[in-house]
Amino acid sequence: METAVPGIICNLVHHLALFMTGKTDTKKEFEEIISLCRDIFLAKMKDYGTAWRILRPPSITDQIYIKAQRIRSIDAKKMQKVSEGVRSEYIGIVNYSVIALIQLDLGADEPTELLPDEGQRLYDKYIYAARDLMLDKNHDYGEAWRNMRLGSLTDIILMN
Repeated sequence: METAVPGIICNLVHHLALFMTGKTDTKKEFEEIISLCRDIFLAKMKDYGTAWRILRPPSITDQIYIKAQRIRSIDAKKMQKVSEGVRSEYIGIVNYSVIALIQLDLGADEPTELLPDEGQRLYDKYIYAARDLMLDKNHDYGEAWRNMRLGSLTDIILMN
């Protein structure tokens, strides 16, 4: 899981950027999307603390799987009964992916409650590592991800 997660974050942010902004400045798009994802992460941390610290890696990947499966289901059925849309599911996948990386870094021996500043520092550490990976990949692949179908990304998440 550890090696796949940063790549998933990169691809997700790319597609969220297209899905939400339609712009073509990759670094700027990344910052806009990550700002949104971080704000949601921090708001939930304010409301619930770091309750997610009790989750083991398989539980986190199950959460990512559930969100990806819902996206696929909505796409296949062309309708949804719950008001939260695909966009919020992708944001959840980004945030759970960062949580997975934090959990792998901290391990089970560290305290379960993190101070808000520490939570944000760790979030930023991993999200910007994903950004740097994305920029390196963009150099090598010429931003080929812009031509991918959104459903392909969901399939890749489910595959991982």
